[in-house]
Amino acid sequence: MTVPTRRPTPATAAGSLPPGSFGAFVSAARAAGRLVVQPRMGMSDPRAMRAGLAATRAADATTVGTITIDSYTRVGDQAAARRALADGVPLNGYPLVTYDTAVTRSVLDGIQDHTFPVQVRHGSAAPQDIVAALLLAGLDATEGGPVSYCLPYGRTPLTASVENWARTCELLARTRDHGAEPHLETFGGCMMGQLCPPSLLVALSVLEALFFAQHGLRSVSLSYAQQTDPAQDEEALHALRRLADVLLPDVDRHIVVYTYMGVYPRTPDGARLLLEESARLAVRTGAARLIVKTAAEAHRIPTVRENAEALEAAARAAEAEAASGRVPEVHGSGRASEVDASGRAFGPVPDTGIHAEASALVQAVLEISPDLGRALPLAFERGYLDVPFCLHPDNAQRTRSYLDTDGRLRWSAIGSMPLGGIVELAHEPRLTSSGLLGALRHVEQRFDAAALDPSPAHRSLDDGHRPPTRAALHEEGR
Repeated sequence: MTVPTRRPTPATAAGSLPPGSFGAFVSAARAAGRLVVQPRMGMSDPRAMRAGLAATRAADATTVGTITIDSYTRVGDQAAARRALADGVPLNGYPLVTYDTAVTRSVLDGIQDHTFPVQVRHGSAAPQDIVAALLLAGLDATEGGPVSYCLPYGRTPLTASVENWARTCELLARTRDHGAEPHLETFGGCMMGQLCPPSLLVALSVLEALFFAQHGLRSVSLSYAQQTDPAQDEEALHALRRLADVLLPDVDRHIVVYTYMGVYPRTPDGARLLLEESARLAVRTGAARLIVKTAAEAHRIPTVRENAEALEAAARAAEAEAASGRVPEVHGSGRASEVDASGRAFGPVPDTGIHAEASALVQAVLEISPDLGRALPLAFERGYLDVPFCLHPDNAQRTRSYLDTDGRLRWSAIGSMPLGGIVELAHEPRLTSSGLLGALRHVEQRFDAAALDPSPAHRSLDDGHRPPTRAALHEEGR
């Protein structure tokens, strides 16, 4: 059986979400058994940006569009963006705040509608102007968060980022007075891109989603970036869903998986295998949306055509996984299974402690104060949250992680995080520069090797360590 990729009818969306909203579109796709796939895409020229959106919409997949903001706009340097445009210098994204609203509306005209929502992505710790501009242009979906768009991106004080994001959330939430249902995606599950143990990613994703809800948002998505081990990622995504079901019961929500954000395979086949594995992971764990990467990621910015090809490749891998029988089904029996908010059963669910760790982190923050605007900065000040390898001044920098011999991310130092008695710390040798580089290149090398090696040792995804080769996929009819 092949799952169709046609666009869902918005009327099938659950709950009372407006039919044209981002959340309603994703909910309808998920109810129809379709994984929504989305590119990373941003061009400074309006015609190129429009062409990119049009190609995304036309791809043979269930897609949503992306407008990614340039780095000048991200840090509020509109003067530099204006100079670059005046001098004809291409930017690394779309300068939404600099362009007149009419320009952006012309980019979207005839492309964005209730069957093709568009999300703005930006990377800013002070996104108020960006959000004001996207709302004026007729958009109401974006992403980020007070922690995830602060700590890895500069030296903005965390307290300032929290204040900025509180105002941003309230600005978005006010659009509900006019019949809209704005959508905000937390970037917390993608912190640092790689080498952050899954429990901290899960906790940060949940905490940022709770922050959004406290400031008036009623439609959110919780992110998680594919890491180094598929079995560990599967467990983490189950933990993320369990915590969201408990802590965000009255909020429209879905989970979005990011294809691996670290050093990417250098061979086209290795890159494709990694993308396909992320699509299968999303389907197996009941995620509703996937942010894809292309085969060009290790070398340059991808073309529009390469983005469209990646979307379609991810969609085909998702269809194959859905047809394989290894996916969530309507709730039945089985004590080893779990059930999500939509009644799908998952099981058996692995458990190596990720849920317990993430729960302890979330609980420790909430015990500081029910007001997350106050609790988040204090949690970092006290070291209850501490991101390994993150050099931001507000991060305690007392935690460390490493890859074990099976390729799983583990803690080697927990600092003041409340994980004593939960985490079994390994007595690893001190991490050297060569060891760090090896860990950063682990996924790249593993998938490039799998693409080049047809031996049976690389065939099975289910061993939790290696992806299947292209030859194996062909043999299985996938």
